[in-house]
Amino acid sequence: MNIPNLLTVLRVLLIPVFILLFYLPFSWSYWAASGVFAFAGFTDWLDGYLARRLKQSTAFGAFLDPVADKLMVCVALVLLVAEHSSLWLTLPAAIIIGREIVISALREWMAELGARAHVAVSRLGKWKTAAQMVALVILLGNPPLMNFWVWLGFSLLIIAAGLTLWSMVVYLMAAWPHLRNAQDKK
Repeated sequence: MNIPNLLTVLRVLLIPVFILLFYLPFSWSYWAASGVFAFAGFTDWLDGYLARRLKQSTAFGAFLDPVADKLMVCVALVLLVAEHSSLWLTLPAAIIIGREIVISALREWMAELGARAHVAVSRLGKWKTAAQMVALVILLGNPPLMNFWVWLGFSLLIIAAGLTLWSMVVYLMAAWPHLRNAQDKK
């Protein structure tokens, strides 16, 4: 267990903390939940940086890091959909969660073929993640009242959903020759 892996495990352990904070009946609870989520998001960047810088990349970290990210984002989206009850949040959340399921399955299948590098994380995926994380920090920090910040969060989440669909198409196009070859062999 190295520092990057410990940060990834910490990110998973912070999920119940931000859920609890989100539901506390205090005026500061949304901001506290948002702060914990933002800190967890920062640890995502930090563990990757440290793993590369300290040359501490491990198979365990390569497995757990994307799992921790997806758990964190999906839990935040579920909390927000339940709290805000809005099409402007529910539709992007469904797109983002659905894409994560599709791409995770695609990466697993491509890894079985020995072609996982064809569906590696791209710069587009990093932009999607940035828009998504900022949107989630904003939305977690605000009650479900329509104000500038909530509209900004919705707008960023809609942009993230658009980038999510775009990146999914890019990944599927990269995997298409392998998908087609597998179909031809049947």
